[in-house]
Amino acid sequence: MKLLLIHTGGTIGMVPTPDGLAPQAGMVEAALEAMLPTGITLVRHIFDPLLDSADVGPSHWNVILNVIRSHPDMPVIVTHGSDTMSFTGAALSQALAGEERRVVLCGSMKPLGQNADAEGNLALAIGTALAPGAGVFLAFAGKLLPAAGLVKHDSQAEDAFCSQPQAPLEPAQSRLFSDKRLAILSLSPGVEGAFLAAALDALDGAVLRVFGSGTAMSDQAVLAALATAVSGGKRVRAVSQCEAGGLQPGAYAAGAGLWAAGVENGGAETPEAALIHLWLN
Repeated sequence: MKLLLIHTGGTIGMVPTPDGLAPQAGMVEAALEAMLPTGITLVRHIFDPLLDSADVGPSHWNVILNVIRSHPDMPVIVTHGSDTMSFTGAALSQALAGEERRVVLCGSMKPLGQNADAEGNLALAIGTALAPGAGVFLAFAGKLLPAAGLVKHDSQAEDAFCSQPQAPLEPAQSRLFSDKRLAILSLSPGVEGAFLAAALDALDGAVLRVFGSGTAMSDQAVLAALATAVSGGKRVRAVSQCEAGGLQPGAYAAGAGLWAAGVENGGAETPEAALIHLWLN
C-alpha cells in the first residue's frame, strides 16, 4: 500500500536558528517514514521552498489538489503550519467533496524533536490516513477533527483547534481556485459606510462577519454600501462573529437591512468556510 505525503512546511518541520524557527529540509519525511507500518511505501511531494503557512493561498491549494488527484488511489497526509490550517482545511474539504478521498492534515505547535506535540500528531495522522473511509480531517492534540469547519482558537496551546459543525458538503462548481479577489471583512461599532464601499469596490466579493445571530447597525451608509456591491454583481456572504451558533435571519429586526441588501446567509459557516464557498461556487 502507498501513502502520499504532501509537505508544505510549518512548525512541525522547523529547527531553531539565531533568527528563530526556520524550515529544515528532509525532517518531516524522515520522521514520518520511520513511523510507517511495515509494507507501507511513502510517496512524497515536497514544496520547494517550504512555506510558513502565512504564505499559503489559493495557488498552493491548487498545487495540493492537483497532486492529490494525480495519485487517485492513495490516502494522503498534508503537513502544514497551524496559522492558516483552517483555511486549507476548508479549501480541501470543499474542493474534494464527492471525490471519496481520505486526506489528513497535520501540523504541530512545537517542532519535531522537542518532546512536545509533533510526534504524536504525526502518529495520529498516519493511523488515520491508513484507516478506511473517505473524508478530510485534522490530526492534532490527540483529536481527529473534521477539517471543513476548523477554528484555531488558541495561538499558543498544543490543543489549538476545534471544529464547528458544518452543513453536509455538495460537490463544488469549481474543482480548483481561480484568481477572484476575495476577503473577509468585519463589522465593528462605528465602522463607516465609506470604508466598506471602498473595500468592496476593490474586491470581487467578500465574507462579512456580522454581529451575533445576524445583526448590523442601522447606518444607511453601511447598508447602502452593501446593497450597491450586491446590485453590481458582487457576492457578500454573512457569517457570525461568534465562534459557534451561526446565523438566524429574522430573529432580530436589526438584521433586516442585511438581507434586504441582498447579503447571503452563510448559516453556521466559519469565516474560512464561507470564503472558500465564494471561491468555488
